[in-house]
Amino acid sequence: MLKVIKTTIPDLLILEPRVYGDSRGFFVESWNQRTFNVAVGHDVIFVQDNHSRSTRGVLRGLHFQHEQTQGKLVRVTHGRVYDVAVDVRAESPTAGQYVAVELSGDNQRQFWIPPGFAHGFLVLSDTADFLYKTTNYYHPPSDQSLLWNDPVLGIDWPLGDIMPQLSAKDIAGKSFSDITLLPGYA
Repeated sequence: MLKVIKTTIPDLLILEPRVYGDSRGFFVESWNQRTFNVAVGHDVIFVQDNHSRSTRGVLRGLHFQHEQTQGKLVRVTHGRVYDVAVDVRAESPTAGQYVAVELSGDNQRQFWIPPGFAHGFLVLSDTADFLYKTTNYYHPPSDQSLLWNDPVLGIDWPLGDIMPQLSAKDIAGKSFSDITLLPGYA
């Protein structure tokens, strides 16, 4: 059983798998192709799985591929993150808008981010293990980084008084007004 939670951007979905727990621990079906396809309303094929571990204050993103676009199904198995997807589709009525969700090993939520969105996350716990499936392979020549703190986007990252830890790529991210939006996602 998979609970589907719609967001303010219709294509972005929060998925809550059923967790069976008792005094011994828990069991959760973290992936089922048939159940997922029913949840999103069409067939999706994933070609790559990735796993990252980061420490508190690490902010990764906002990344997208201009060519060979990727859809992502993301989840956290340990720790907590603030996960963000930004619509970068040229023909979309929600272009430039974002949805954020907290993902954690405790809530077991998953976030479906179809092609046409930039994606990033901020680690809120001491460490976090972040796992995601992608619908296309990593393609370095088309990799783009959207500026995490672009005032046009106005993302309300829950930083408190922490300065985020960023990669050189993310420090050099482009503002939303300077990127080329992705075509073909009307």
